[in-house]
Amino acid sequence: MLLPLYQIDAFADKIFTGNPAAVCPLTEWLPEALMQAIAAENNLAETAFFVSRAQENEFDIRWFTPTVEVALCGHATLASAHVLLHHLNFKGEEIIFHSKSGALHVTRGQHNRLTLNFPSNPPHPLPVHPDGLIDGLRATPLNILASPNADLIAVFSTEAEVRALKPHFQHLSKVEYRGIVATAPGTGSVDFVSRFFGPRVGVDEDPVTGSAHTQLIPYWAEKLGKTTLHARQVSARGGDLWCELHGDRVLISGQALTYLKGEIEVGE
Repeated sequence: MLLPLYQIDAFADKIFTGNPAAVCPLTEWLPEALMQAIAAENNLAETAFFVSRAQENEFDIRWFTPTVEVALCGHATLASAHVLLHHLNFKGEEIIFHSKSGALHVTRGQHNRLTLNFPSNPPHPLPVHPDGLIDGLRATPLNILASPNADLIAVFSTEAEVRALKPHFQHLSKVEYRGIVATAPGTGSVDFVSRFFGPRVGVDEDPVTGSAHTQLIPYWAEKLGKTTLHARQVSARGGDLWCELHGDRVLISGQALTYLKGEIEVGE
């Protein structure tokens, strides 16, 4: 059985930056074990699969890391919208993806960007550091928060501290949260920066993590007293996100570029 496969650099303004995602459009769902095997073979942070619904602008979507299925992924949703718009001849102004996290809307934005409309997930403070966190980060943050997305947010004083982190991933994998987000105020035109570590779900460091910003946007909007923010994930590849807090939703905009398109053969 031959299936189309695309690899897209999301939250990127040039190839080899941002976060690469694999996108596999389907006419019907494959067995879950097969989708997980494809994601493991792709060996990217996320592989997205989507199937069209009766309404021409609505699709069901699922995301897999190399080891597990996840309930929400921003960059692979952005990549899926890019595939529909640039490779599958979608002509509408809005795409609606139905997921385990609810309905996710994607629209065309300015400056060749696509805009994700996701639920806001404000984090709440944790009074005690979870076991393994400090040893895993090899640094002590100012504050620790947790979010409904099952991530920990470690707040640091400066961007330089976040950039300098050299985590011990074996220790971090024992922290019972999906991922650990390190964040700090940005410099210049950037309002805040972040890095995302997810060894527990098979991704030591994710280059650019849209879902983490559903937590970071409400946090920094309150801290900075503004609802429109420019964020940068300061991983080795790096990526920019233009963000807005809009009530109980967040808008996350970025560019996407096609790296490859082809077919995979997975047997009958």
